[in-house]
Amino acid sequence: MNLIVGIIILFGCVLGGYVMHHGQLGALYQPTELLIIGGGAFGAFFIAHPLPIIKKAFASVLSLLKGSSYNKTKYMELLALMYALFTKIRKDGLIALEADIENPDSSPIFSQYPGVTSNHHVLDFICDYFRLMVGGSMNAFEIENLMDVEMETHHEDVHKPIGAVQGAADALPAFGIIAAVLGVVITMGAIGGPPEELGRNVGAALVGTMLGILLAYGMVGPIGTALNHRAEEEAKYYSCIKTCIIAYLNGYAPQVAVEFGRKVLPSGVRPGFLELEEHVKQKK
Repeated sequence: MNLIVGIIILFGCVLGGYVMHHGQLGALYQPTELLIIGGGAFGAFFIAHPLPIIKKAFASVLSLLKGSSYNKTKYMELLALMYALFTKIRKDGLIALEADIENPDSSPIFSQYPGVTSNHHVLDFICDYFRLMVGGSMNAFEIENLMDVEMETHHEDVHKPIGAVQGAADALPAFGIIAAVLGVVITMGAIGGPPEELGRNVGAALVGTMLGILLAYGMVGPIGTALNHRAEEEAKYYSCIKTCIIAYLNGYAPQVAVEFGRKVLPSGVRPGFLELEEHVKQKK
């Protein structure tokens, strides 16, 4: 939603201000300049990145049309799931959890938390580390190091398409200059012609420069920044899972382990202590 509202505000204010200065909107309609800038930037984007990164970049941009799913409700659901898993281990032992983690789709515990299990990457992350706990061959320090390595790898994968989008934003002003230079070349070839034609050619060249800068700093660059914020929210979600598991492995009770996880959450999505305690007991 922010993406659509932001684009409307951006072009509404820029074009509105231009019209208020008695500018003619028709003079800004330069499809050839847009073709040079947009097509050139996309061609360079296509050269620079493999196809999987390009697909992920477009999918990531489209995901911005939806609001962030990493809200308080989702975190409370995650912490309630952690509490339920730890409680079952405390009561029945680690082996009792084996059926749940091997087939989470039919697990009576996981089925209560669709907000968590709908993300298969998160579900795999949780189940993999509970499998290591059931195996019993790794201590808390070793599991924490392994988690850090996996999270760092995931972080790098997520940021590749973001870097591609930000790289495109950096390139757009240069393609705006290319469009302007080509417009000047056309203008020079028209010297001696009617002044109106020279004016149109110069105006088109200037529009090319403006479009490159506007698209870079007004739209594509901010989209890259928004994607980075979304990636940081996802990283914090994984960090919450890690903190809960490591706290439990270090011997803390289920309620205390999820409190460790609650403490790493940003203030905007962090539930209160009593709020979380009541919620996990209701879901138990």
